[in-house]
This record gives sequence, C-alpha cells and structure tokens, in this order.
Amino acid sequence: MSLVNLAAVCSHLNNATKARLALTSIPNSNLHLKLSLALQNSGYISSVVRGGPTPPPAHAILGYPAANDTTEGIEPITRDNVASRRLWLGLKYWQNESVLGKVKMVSKPTRRVNIDVEGLRLVVCGKEAGGVAGLRSPGESLYLSTDKGILEARECVEKKLGGLVLCRVL
Repeated sequence: MSLVNLAAVCSHLNNATKARLALTSIPNSNLHLKLSLALQNSGYISSVVRGGPTPPPAHAILGYPAANDTTEGIEPITRDNVASRRLWLGLKYWQNESVLGKVKMVSKPTRRVNIDVEGLRLVVCGKEAGGVAGLRSPGESLYLSTDKGILEARECVEKKLGGLVLCRVL
C-alpha cells in the first residue's frame, strides 16, 4: 500500500473540489478504488467508473444510456494499456458547496497510525486517542484500512475492527 500515492489523490480531490469540477480522474489502483467506493457509499461522491485516459461515455457515469450514446468507444483492458487506466469520479455539490469538503491524510508515508477498537470508540465519541483527533461534526468521517477492506470509523466500531487510519474528510 503506497501512502505517497494516496496523499497525491487526497490533494487532487481537494484541488478538484476547489476548481468545482464535475468529473475528475485519479490513477487506477486497488487502494484508490476501495477508498473511492467507500467515499461513494458515504455519499461524498456520485459515481466511480474505471476507464482509460479519456472520460467514459455519459451512460457509464449516469448508469443508464442516453439517446445519442454509443458503447463503441470503450476499449478493453490489455497488458499494453493497463498503466494508462484511470478511475473517473463524479463529484457532488449541494447549494453551491462541495459535498466532499476537505480530505486530509492522517497516516503519512513516514508515520503510519494504527488504532484499535477501544481507541476508535473514543475517536468516534469526539475524544483523542492514539494520536488521532476525535470526530467533532456530524458530517466528518474517518477512513481506515482493515482486514475487511476500507471502512468508515463508525462501521469499524460496529464490526469491532481496528486498522490503519488512512484519511479524514472534514
């Protein structure tokens, strides 16, 4: 797991929301895909689509075909083009504000922060534990890499799982 690449993705998402982009792309990796799906499950982003260097057709993002969409432009994954694959993320906005807010890394490449279930309970209740500040506002989320995949902190408490703290969404 490369936290350097994840830090670049967090920075890219912050810049994309400041630029008010509706669609942005990040490099394709399993870690980025799992984090993007966790963000989508939490309602911060609208869609996650694997694609190439060009944006996918509208029917892939919207989930249903439009009248003038074609499926001919989609290229299959081969050994030659696997390095150029991208994850295309649809960003959400509500009342002229970004839903995603600010994404901050908690674990750094030089300092990984692990937390157990008891410490995570304190963090979810708003108290500091294990070098991780508590969740203060209702819209704030903390994402952890666990044995069961990348989960939000409240889900980890429910499932009694600890793990590596990846990032925080403010």
